[in-house]
Amino acid sequence: MKRVVGIGGIFFKARDPEALRAWYQAHLGIEVQAWGGAAFPWNRPNGATVWSISPDSSEAFAPSKAPFMVNYVVEDLHAVLAALRSEGCEVDSKVDESEFGKFGWVMDPEGNRLELWQPPDSPGG
Repeated sequence: MKRVVGIGGIFFKARDPEALRAWYQAHLGIEVQAWGGAAFPWNRPNGATVWSISPDSSEAFAPSKAPFMVNYVVEDLHAVLAALRSEGCEVDSKVDESEFGKFGWVMDPEGNRLELWQPPDSPGG
């Protein structure tokens, strides 16, 4: 019997949930529903959700102090990063591009580092 077959959701706490939901809606376009969250149906033929554990000493989430980082899929990383910069968001100047796609990072108002990922098969190329 196979037990775990995927990631069903990401849940985290916030000092100011209403303000943080509004930030995610305004800057990342997440359509927050009345119940306080959003659901993202998979719409990619080869899509997968990665689940990974890093050592406590990892600096991968820095400068965030949070013990987690959420990876959000985008279709045009450079356009999203430019929009976030123009909106005054704290965007990392580094962008990684490899056979795995394009990766960029932004900090939310509560100091959580978010990874933005454009898969290699995205319409934005």
